[in-house]
Amino acid sequence: MNRPWDADPSAPLVRRLGKSPNELGNTNDDDGCPDIWQLANGDIAVIGRDLTDAYRSRLPKDARIAADERLVVIPGNTLSAAKSDIPDA
Repeated sequence: MNRPWDADPSAPLVRRLGKSPNELGNTNDDDGCPDIWQLANGDIAVIGRDLTDAYRSRLPKDARIAADERLVVIPGNTLSAAKSDIPDA
């Protein structure tokens, strides 16, 4: 499959965007840590709950989830806390 963009699995995580899950109160260190990370190549990695199956049938007509993609959900405060670390377009 030839795509205009593809993820590079060799790109290392270089910096957290926003606050840690502990700082935001989004984890108890037992069952996961929603998080956002910038990769060395500038791409973004999101750690969240996989809700692909729950949302697949409810996607807008112009949204699609490829076989190798997942829809993940993170707490709103995780993204809000990252706002200052995300440059304007």
